[in-house]
Amino acid sequence: MPGIDECLLEAMALPGARGASLVDWSSGLALGTAGESPVGDHETTAAETAELARAAAEYESFAPGGTEAQDSAGPPVEDLIVTTRTGYHVLRFVETSFDSSVFLHLWLDRTDGNLALARHRLRALAEELVLK
Repeated sequence: MPGIDECLLEAMALPGARGASLVDWSSGLALGTAGESPVGDHETTAAETAELARAAAEYESFAPGGTEAQDSAGPPVEDLIVTTRTGYHVLRFVETSFDSSVFLHLWLDRTDGNLALARHRLRALAEELVLK
């Protein structure tokens, strides 16, 4: 089972990967980074993507409450995809043994990236990730 650095290196091996990070969405801090940042600073990117992740995870429009949602463990949202003119941003929520407030962020080049493959691979990486 890979740790944070190995997980991010595997994400960077995806076609078109420009940058990857593991972010705590409750604090906005990057727990690990690899590659480039869209704004040149991984901490700024982590804080900005954490705002988006927090909104999706906490707003009832995206993560409705109810018996089914309360019975399932882990974050209420699986992933988010943001498409820009030059790239894709995939945020994959990670289930952890503690509070499940982390997500993987992968920034893909729009020309070279494969969004379906990236989403599939991030799901597998999130399931294998061991946070120590």
